[in-house]
Amino acid sequence: MEKEIKLLVVDDEERIRRLLKMYLERENFLVEEAEDGEEALTKAMATDYDAILLDLMMPGKDGMEVCKELREKKATPVIMLTAKGEEINRVQGFEAGTDDYIVKPFSPREVVLRVKALLRRSVTTTFVQNDSSSKDIIVFPFITIDHDAHRVLAEGKEVSLTPKEYELLYFLAKSPDKVFDRELLLKEVWHYEFFGDLRTVDTHVKRLREKLNKVSEKAAGMIVTVWGVGYKFEVNNG
Repeated sequence: MEKEIKLLVVDDEERIRRLLKMYLERENFLVEEAEDGEEALTKAMATDYDAILLDLMMPGKDGMEVCKELREKKATPVIMLTAKGEEINRVQGFEAGTDDYIVKPFSPREVVLRVKALLRRSVTTTFVQNDSSSKDIIVFPFITIDHDAHRVLAEGKEVSLTPKEYELLYFLAKSPDKVFDRELLLKEVWHYEFFGDLRTVDTHVKRLREKLNKVSEKAAGMIVTVWGVGYKFEVNNG
């Protein structure tokens, strides 16, 4: 029996919450609502949602603050809903740990498709498939990446990553010892091209290293900064 997918929709406008809930429930998702940042954070900390749709502009604690605080404890996938399409807001969203964003006004059908895409690449343990016949596995001395299960083990211990952190690690690990500049990483991992956003890559590398370091210092050391260029996944890091 398949596990029910549980989502949290956060928006201060009831009309938007109900619209999204209606479309998402048609896809057999279990949908809960929150009308502000405080309620969203309380629910998100207490429940392991498969994904959260989070409005950026809300009175009190806004979506950015909620995402930052959530990221301190959990890797729950987050799609930011924002009426602001400006560059700087997208950058700030990615830096806060957002996995995707949708600019209002949006099509509810587009939201459903984006949620499904995010769930497919989600690395939460809900989607780990314990399939011994899995072939897409990358094994290094201190880290193992099971791409079929979107699962990362550092010295045998599982590491909880957000979808973007996982995609960044997997992209680097697929080409060990090859140096990638920030622009290329942004294009390949975030599938987006705009100026002034290179901090997004740096922020995610820093967060990825911190998470790996809690489990294995040697695994974290495999993500190497090449000054003035970018980053690489170094296999022979001593």
